[in-house]
Amino acid sequence: MRPWLRVFLGGLVLWAATVAVTAWTANSNLVPTVVLFGSFLIPVTFVVWAHGRDRSPVVTVELQFRAFVVGGVLGVLGASLLESWLISPSLLMYALVGLIEEGVKLAALMYVTRHAVRRSPKDGVVLGATVGFGFAAFESSGYAFNALFTADGLSLAQLVETEILRGILAPVGHGLWTAILGGVLFAAHGRLTGHVVWCYLGVSLLHALWDSMSAIAIAITLVLTGRAWQFELLRIGRVPHVSEWQVHVYTLVNWAGLIVISLVALVWLWRVLHAARRETEIRPQ
Repeated sequence: MRPWLRVFLGGLVLWAATVAVTAWTANSNLVPTVVLFGSFLIPVTFVVWAHGRDRSPVVTVELQFRAFVVGGVLGVLGASLLESWLISPSLLMYALVGLIEEGVKLAALMYVTRHAVRRSPKDGVVLGATVGFGFAAFESSGYAFNALFTADGLSLAQLVETEILRGILAPVGHGLWTAILGGVLFAAHGRLTGHVVWCYLGVSLLHALWDSMSAIAIAITLVLTGRAWQFELLRIGRVPHVSEWQVHVYTLVNWAGLIVISLVALVWLWRVLHAARRETEIRPQ
């Protein structure tokens, strides 16, 4: 059995067992274990998978560990500080979040790889993904913790639902965006060239579209299916009731948007790796 599969299956069994025991005993001391296992399982699995792929000896276990932990923590702390200082509810909020979070992940990647003597785009993809998954793991643990608290008290079910949803989406989120940025950064030998800046702006746009997809889906649903009385209530600041059909349209548009954003990012990553392979093939020996 492959190492990444052993990590995933073993972690999944332990997480499920912890959830079951927590639900059975109502022991709140087990909640942190549920949060950590559920938030870190998918990111750690993908990092182990990436380590087993074709990479150079530069990408050591120690370097990946530092990229995951140090990069992830620095990214989360930096994003939290900047977002608290710079962001307020506005039309530009999602764009600013994308620029800030992709910026701090790029800075964290540059910090943990500052002593690298050899930089190949493929190694940049692996290390960028590692920083991104570290960020995703720590961020998801915060979302899972907050989901625990409801108006009716602690909700283990809501915590588990949040972890499952974020786990499913994790591979096409932070890890993917920073993998793209890492590959382009290493292709530029770690320098902030114009190409790297454009790539940073591009992944920030994908990030912003991802975060705002729910609002975009609501707007598209109203344009396609909205009634005059619903628009009138919105005009005076009231939230109108929605029909079951509108809920289905919203869900379809929301998921379709997330899938399109993910496909664009995957194609972009493929092109980064393809360009790296071509450069390696034509480089004189």
